[in-house]
Amino acid sequence: MPNYQYRCLDCRKGFEIYLSYDKYGSHKVTCPNCGSNKVERKIGRILFARSEESRLEDLADPSALEGLEDDPRALGKMMRKMSNEMGEDMGPEFDEVIDRLESGQSPEEIEKAVPDLGEAGPDLGSGGFDDF
Repeated sequence: MPNYQYRCLDCRKGFEIYLSYDKYGSHKVTCPNCGSNKVERKIGRILFARSEESRLEDLADPSALEGLEDDPRALGKMMRKMSNEMGEDMGPEFDEVIDRLESGQSPEEIEKAVPDLGEAGPDLGSGGFDDF
């Protein structure tokens, strides 16, 4: 049976109720917190599938890259989005860089705080922050 999310208009608390498809719309829903029947259904997030090409097009949008060099938080947010869209685990070093950027640290501050970042092996290029 599907669950439906509601919010009580009297006590303002949210709740979920499980209803079969044939009961939805015909069953009277009341708030389990206060017993009121003045409730409204909340529509949850809607997920939809996108092609890899569509996701990559959005990431390559030049307007999304404007001003990133001056805003470490925005850079961190963009890097996290790119990582999520690609669906690959980039490892703990990458996560640390993103966390530091999102907290407001500049790339230069991160390089000073973690000088050996990215020097895990020969496949990582020169081993600096710029390799990310």
